[in-house]
Amino acid sequence: MRWIKRILALLLLLVAVSIALAAFYAYRSLPRMDGSLKLPGLSATVNVHRDASDVTHVLASRPRDAWMAMGYVHAQERGWQLEFNRRVMRGNLSEVLGPATLETDKLMRTLGIREAARRQHDALPADARDALQAYSDGVNAFFAHSDQTLSPEFLLLGINPRDEALLGRYWDPLDSVGWSLMMALDLGGNWGNEFARLTALEAVDTPALWQLFPPYPGEQPAASADLAVLYRDLGVYRGKTVTGSAAPAGADSSSPLASVRQQIGLDLQRWADELGNIEGKGSNNWVVNGSRSASGMPLLANDPHLGLSAPAIWYFARLQAPDADGVKGMDVIGATLPGTPFVVLGRTQQVAWAFTNTGPDVQDLYLEQINPANPAQYRVPSTGDEPAWANFGLRAETIRVKGQPDVSHMVRTTRHGPVLSDAQARHGEVIDTRRFVLALRWSALDSDNLSAAATLEVNRAQSVADLLNAFRDFHSPMQSVLMADRSGRIAFKAAGKVPVRGPDNDIRGVAPAPGWEPRYDWTGWLPYEETPQDDGARGWIATANQRVHAADYPHFLTQDWAAPYRQERIEAMLEKTPQHTPDSFQLMHADQQSAATVRLLPFLRGATSDHPLAAAAQAALRDFQGAMRANHAAPLIYTAWVDAFTRRVLGERLGQARFEGMYGKRLFRNAVEGILERDDTGWCGATGCAAASSAAFTDALTRLQSVHGDDVSSWRWGDAHPAISVHRPLSNVKPLAPFFEVRTATGGDPFTVNVGQYHLDKADAPYANRHAASLRAVYDLANLDNSRFIYQTGQSGNVFSPRYRDMSDTWAEVRYRTLTMKPGKWRSTLELRP
Repeated sequence: MRWIKRILALLLLLVAVSIALAAFYAYRSLPRMDGSLKLPGLSATVNVHRDASDVTHVLASRPRDAWMAMGYVHAQERGWQLEFNRRVMRGNLSEVLGPATLETDKLMRTLGIREAARRQHDALPADARDALQAYSDGVNAFFAHSDQTLSPEFLLLGINPRDEALLGRYWDPLDSVGWSLMMALDLGGNWGNEFARLTALEAVDTPALWQLFPPYPGEQPAASADLAVLYRDLGVYRGKTVTGSAAPAGADSSSPLASVRQQIGLDLQRWADELGNIEGKGSNNWVVNGSRSASGMPLLANDPHLGLSAPAIWYFARLQAPDADGVKGMDVIGATLPGTPFVVLGRTQQVAWAFTNTGPDVQDLYLEQINPANPAQYRVPSTGDEPAWANFGLRAETIRVKGQPDVSHMVRTTRHGPVLSDAQARHGEVIDTRRFVLALRWSALDSDNLSAAATLEVNRAQSVADLLNAFRDFHSPMQSVLMADRSGRIAFKAAGKVPVRGPDNDIRGVAPAPGWEPRYDWTGWLPYEETPQDDGARGWIATANQRVHAADYPHFLTQDWAAPYRQERIEAMLEKTPQHTPDSFQLMHADQQSAATVRLLPFLRGATSDHPLAAAAQAALRDFQGAMRANHAAPLIYTAWVDAFTRRVLGERLGQARFEGMYGKRLFRNAVEGILERDDTGWCGATGCAAASSAAFTDALTRLQSVHGDDVSSWRWGDAHPAISVHRPLSNVKPLAPFFEVRTATGGDPFTVNVGQYHLDKADAPYANRHAASLRAVYDLANLDNSRFIYQTGQSGNVFSPRYRDMSDTWAEVRYRTLTMKPGKWRSTLELRP
């Protein structure tokens, strides 16, 4: 017994020591927020305050010091976020994660994000380059000199950035430019839609394509060409479509660690497959002038919809510095992007601005024909009767792979851009890559992308006029900017570069075009003066990714506008209230009424089923009027039914394998609406759409019963629709995911103002809210210090911090924190000294 007691005592001691060491490590990994620290490279002391809302205020005597301090703070608070994002855009994930992420690295190297960033950085004006360099110096100084222990992701993955940081090479200005390009890649692409149309046309004719991808209400399809005949005559298709994500090359599932890496690779492969798909990547903003507000001054609201992540994509901060050393200063507060030194969304002392994604078509895929006599060449325009050929451009990329030899990846380019099909395996599953490849023309890669310089000038603006001038150089991704200033002026401007396509272009970028025909090349750029704009003569302006111009607008921007449900709902609420206040804007942010649901409800209510839960489900739907509330069963029943109908009807016509390759990235909701309303037997089958709807109702009930049980009254939309802020890569490690993810029950759906976009191809949680309001903000121009904000996680990126998820409940409840430049007191003060 004595030895047993001693062993137990020793075990208890070891446990206590382990807990103490873990607690000490967690404490040491938290950022210093009070006291004094040295920051080599500063010219003078910078004060870094946190206020009661946990907004970071960087107060400096010179602009360069403010930008440098911002880099230091981002590294303090979001070190892993910087590390992961840096590796994604550089194509260096495999260096630490192994072969599982090789395909993602190949895609980033093929796109040439780093090379494009270099060209664009060199074209920036001096003050923008100085800002990016100062920021990089701050990031490097933290990793090189701080005694703060790095967050657990670095420890778990064995990454030590210190040596690179000591040499000033860990983060550089190209990384900041590159991260802006990554945002453009996420928000400004439609190559996925083009490829989806190409894929669908292997199974359907062109008229059916426009039923599957309907044009915007009231418009005709943008392309007049018979695309199905074009692709058939060219012999584009491989002949057998294969879909589904295979295990990444080199993945080995023989050990738990290898299995985790494989899951990480599959997650990132899914992320890469979603690039170039604009559906669901939207936002809301609206503004009223003084005639429509109780204060007599403008009110401005914004909620950009982005993929939910932990930590969040945003970090709220203020940068203040006067003019110094010939550099113009700024005093600006709002949402910063860790990785860049500027406030992207926010306000100065006199003016506020808000974004939604405009979504013009700035990406075109080109079918490049390979020379059958020389595979190193592709077809180019010819002045004679015989085809002309040119050599592919070649760029060798070496990718380091953890635990394996380096991988050589040859990037091919054409006169249009990189050969995307060399890095997207699914392209080779559809097209015959022995005869054709797909090249990408994307405006954001061009050298004249000066978005960083534009954002810097936005941070200095003091009026709507200043903003309109600053956004002249904004390039990618095009944004629908609403703005309001203290003089009472409001305005809308679509800011960004849009290509012009010639009148003889009968495809207009909605599907891949023959690359050797010059009529499909871009012919120029839409002048800034001719992009859509509005001065708010009605007393208000609202955008929600709908068509932002009148039907008679003379220029083509895109066919891929979002359905106007959110925008119409916002306009109705703006009209309903004669005099708006921040509180009425809060109610609008919280709105969960779905007009898309109301449109299809009669078809669901008319469905019959012999399923034992059918009567209870129809009873739950009886009083349902389309409000997608988290604590109700009806939204869940409706969503499962429309999902089942889509899978059954579209999958039957397209072929399940082909359908699964496209579904989830897009909902095909507009197609389903048309099919049901036409009772289209071409899609539903000879028995009609009522029979297909009833069968889908049975399918849905069977699925819901298996997941949520037999008691329909206990089903809750919020249980199936939690907002999941995923952590990359540790959401893929099941024992760690609950600690690193941030989850909370939510209502809404893809068509509500309080949006909740789901990805139906994610089998583990198909209805989970993965793309929602990444922040909410209301700016009160009567008193800008009465402005407010919130986002879905917290300021800290360290899982050990109580500030990692402390905004989550407030965000879910659609409440806010104060966004002020005049806080009553500071929660903490850190002095950064030279």
